[in-house]
Amino acid sequence: MSRRRLRDVPWAVLMLLPSAGLLAVWTIYPLVRAVDYGHKQCNRTLTECRDVGWGQFSRVFQSDQFQDALLVSVKFAVFTVPTGLVLGLALAMLADKHIRGIGVFRVIFSSTVATSVAVASLVWFVLLQPQIGVLADQLSGVFPSLKEPGWLNGNDTALPAVAISSVWAGLGFSFIVVTAALQSVPRELHESALVDGAGSFRRFWHVTLPMISPTLLFLMVVLTTRALQTYGEIALLTGGGPQTTKATTNIPYLIYGENSLIRNDIGLKSAAATLLFLLSAVFAAVQFRGFGKRVHYGS
Repeated sequence: MSRRRLRDVPWAVLMLLPSAGLLAVWTIYPLVRAVDYGHKQCNRTLTECRDVGWGQFSRVFQSDQFQDALLVSVKFAVFTVPTGLVLGLALAMLADKHIRGIGVFRVIFSSTVATSVAVASLVWFVLLQPQIGVLADQLSGVFPSLKEPGWLNGNDTALPAVAISSVWAGLGFSFIVVTAALQSVPRELHESALVDGAGSFRRFWHVTLPMISPTLLFLMVVLTTRALQTYGEIALLTGGGPQTTKATTNIPYLIYGENSLIRNDIGLKSAAATLLFLLSAVFAAVQFRGFGKRVHYGS
């Protein structure tokens, strides 16, 4: 390493300190505390705690409540991740075309990234209401369940309805990320493929897709992690229900929800939160392992 680079090291460390501090305060410390409380039973004020052993993590994982919530979380991710990825890619490909008025299209979809979970949930709550919802009125002939009992009130339709809201809320982020990746693809590669007689699909499959594959892998991991940690949409739209059922009670809602069976037990909540972190890490590792070899990182 050159002397100049050695002189830059202290400055680099100094620039990283704020981010490292935030990571330590908001991620590492809460995780350590969750692991610590995960093998204890405490009262609500945390003034009295007793150690019940590390077996509490196993008992929580094997419980019917956690297994049901895990199944809901996986179903939610299976719907939202591929849908968000494909729609984000499709919209970004459309916005990358050099056609008149496309700039307005980019601004509209980019602006949705600033939409909060609460606003997105409110929009879809109104749209799907059987009495006043626009979608319920316009599409009830095709989907009668929009009117009776209403998608947010049906055991079989509540989770897909929440998933649609979640995909819409996250579409702006996917759009921006993929758009940035598309703009980094050298135009010379497309021109060379065009000269060789490659059509639109072949250029996309053999040029565009390999070049943006690292971004798509990153986006897949982010969307999966977000899907596993979704709480706001479920709390606002269905409350883990509908009604007394647990059709939309995923792991985060099992931990924090109003009607959760473990809501008042900090030990069980901490154990479940730790397991959720581990599951997110496992899903990310599997995705990197499974798709990493197919990703083109360039020369």
